[in-house]
Amino acid sequence: MFVTRRATLDDCQLIRSLAEIAFPHTYRELLSPEQIEFMMNWMYSLESIREQMQQKGHIYLIAYKDGEVAGYASTWKQAEHLFHLEKLYLLPQFQKDHGGGFLFREIIRLVKSIHPEPCTIQLNVNRYNVNAVSFYEHMGMHKADQGDFHIGNGYYMTDYIMEMDV
Repeated sequence: MFVTRRATLDDCQLIRSLAEIAFPHTYRELLSPEQIEFMMNWMYSLESIREQMQQKGHIYLIAYKDGEVAGYASTWKQAEHLFHLEKLYLLPQFQKDHGGGFLFREIIRLVKSIHPEPCTIQLNVNRYNVNAVSFYEHMGMHKADQGDFHIGNGYYMTDYIMEMDV
């Protein structure tokens, strides 16, 4: 059975450790090793995770299955009635256990607890990650836009922007 808990600053290293496995595994066939390394340093350095939590208002959830750490997700309030699902990753061994759906629903529950009024949740997902796109469509999201976002060092994120009302 999956459960979550809200991460604290003491969990920055745990999040980094989970990302070191889950992020490269997710993008190994979509991005070059160099871009994966660049993005890991950009998004998952301990300083970056701390900044996300302290200055940018990101809330992380840590997922566990039967007491074993299984993954993480994060969201933040982007505008008055708009939240952004920033990250949702499971370790590879938990990806067939419906943990992604559980973690997604936990993020929705978190957003509703913070913002009980109707709002929208958006996310960026790599256009070529067909499994992720299908997963989010299955969870009720739809493609609202797309873009190629320069992230530095000559790299781009080629994403759909998906959303749903909650």
